[in-house]
Amino acid sequence: MDCCATQGLIPVETALETLLSQVSPVSNTHSLALADAIGFVLAEDIRSPINVPPFANSAMDGYAVRIADLEQSLTLPVAGKSFAGIPFEGEWQPQTTVRIMTGAKIPEGCDAVIMQELTTETDAGITFELSLADVKPQANIRPIGDDVSQGQTVLAKGHRLTPRDIPLIASLGINDISVVDKPKVAFFSTGDELKPLGQPLEDGQIYDSNRYGIKVLIERFGCEAVDLGIIPDCPETLKEVFLKADKEADVVITSGGVSVGEADYTKDILDELGQIGFWKLAIKPGKPFAFGQLPNSYFCGLPGNPVSAMLTMYVLVQPMLAKLAGHTKWEAPKSIPAKATSTFKKHPGRTDYQRGIYSINEQGQFEVSTTGNQGSGAFSSMSIANCFVVLERERGRVDAGETVNIELFNASLY
Repeated sequence: MDCCATQGLIPVETALETLLSQVSPVSNTHSLALADAIGFVLAEDIRSPINVPPFANSAMDGYAVRIADLEQSLTLPVAGKSFAGIPFEGEWQPQTTVRIMTGAKIPEGCDAVIMQELTTETDAGITFELSLADVKPQANIRPIGDDVSQGQTVLAKGHRLTPRDIPLIASLGINDISVVDKPKVAFFSTGDELKPLGQPLEDGQIYDSNRYGIKVLIERFGCEAVDLGIIPDCPETLKEVFLKADKEADVVITSGGVSVGEADYTKDILDELGQIGFWKLAIKPGKPFAFGQLPNSYFCGLPGNPVSAMLTMYVLVQPMLAKLAGHTKWEAPKSIPAKATSTFKKHPGRTDYQRGIYSINEQGQFEVSTTGNQGSGAFSSMSIANCFVVLERERGRVDAGETVNIELFNASLY
């Protein structure tokens, strides 16, 4: 490749640094019922108001004992029962045992629970089929605060709530939490060649697939999606939609119209309404990616090719929206070395994100092969991939057996 072909292209790392430096997190917060909080970012630390568990309880079904009683006899009559939610009540007489179930409150004075599989029921009571030396103090007893102690910070401000977090917060008895408002992201596709789904294609037309992928990713990134549809290649109409989107959203995302064709008007409109931070990156696919600011919102212009649009959403827009949403615990996908098991074609000049399929061999090493067609319009290869093979900007062709870096898809692509 002629070195001049990449002159003026901004490195991906520089573009991301510039983009993030210009974005400020949303400051508005509100209280939300826990049942509705999935995907929101915490505006405050979650501190436990109670101990969990709030009382010592049994880790299994069995019998509560006092070890001192077992020193006298390994057969003890049953004094009563302690079930989950129905604790043993009354005076626990010496030289007796209490039948206890998993999660039930430990009777006062108990210093061990013996699992029922080590017992035999006899006419004289319960015989414990073990030696006294096998009974350890506090065996099978979960103490107060064993999971969470009162006052403990269980989730920090800036954490985005997952399905694993909701039951944790519920176990603390917390019903309402303070969260950051989800950023609003308005998006639309541009191009006279685009056709909505459900309508027949005419000569030279294609279906608008990008909007469907963009909407899903916006929501997966923890933002509110505002779909403005397909906008024709008309400067007046585009300007009108930009103004509308700028009033309604924190971020405006377009698909298509950021190249250098005669019908690509986006750049001119941005120059008129706002300012452009950068245009054209040293990335493949996705070179014609744009970032800028409108009067009231940020702007991201995605390429029109389907793979390019999804890749730039994933690599560049995702960390931007994470910062905007106050998601301070967000982490970029980790880079993992892997052995190439197929050839990866590449020319120096741009960082290349190729679609790959990774596996782990018998030696526990990562291996990766190409999905095949790496064209920016070949979305089928994106659908079967499970990672990106990230080939450095100045690297050329990769042969089988060489080491490459891969990034496993994070949850937003699954």
